[in-house]
Amino acid sequence: MKKTIAALTLSSLGLASVPALAADYVIDTEGAHASIHFEIQHLGYSWLLGRFNDFEGTFSYDPEDVAASKVNVTIDPASVDSNHAERDKHLRGSDFLHVEKYPEASFVSTGITNIEDGGEEFDIVGNLTLHGVTKEITIEAEKVGEGKDPWGGYRAGFEGSTEIRLKDFGIDYNLGPASEVVDLELHVEGVRQ
Repeated sequence: MKKTIAALTLSSLGLASVPALAADYVIDTEGAHASIHFEIQHLGYSWLLGRFNDFEGTFSYDPEDVAASKVNVTIDPASVDSNHAERDKHLRGSDFLHVEKYPEASFVSTGITNIEDGGEEFDIVGNLTLHGVTKEITIEAEKVGEGKDPWGGYRAGFEGSTEIRLKDFGIDYNLGPASEVVDLELHVEGVRQ
């Protein structure tokens, strides 16, 4: 089953499942129902876990035509949070994210492929821009659910994962060969507009 990253998921609060039509959704970051997590090995001895606290985005989704779905996310790299203030300061600096020079990261989908399980699992292909470099990545995604919420709205949720090589994005600080790849895990819940 395709799941979890560094890397896209739209997780749902749907209480009643009803058929959905093609629609546009806003990712529910205000209600803290979306997250972007990462993990990377530290020198090959342990795992460093973290997240980006500030991001926003939209997606369009049609369960009858999953291939037409689109995702657009903007991330504030200065919001990196590894639960350690000094380390976060280092991550924001020129050795890693260099947030003063590159104050924004983004993901824009370019296609949906490998649709399986009746549209419940698929790959999201798109361009990730990080540290001033844009590269194509593939996010393995899975639908979590969709349906009405308790407040009269309608939600759809997904989760996804991918991995990126830091050097591909011009980040070449040497943490050893075990620390060249970052795993991304994404959880995205959207509110239908």
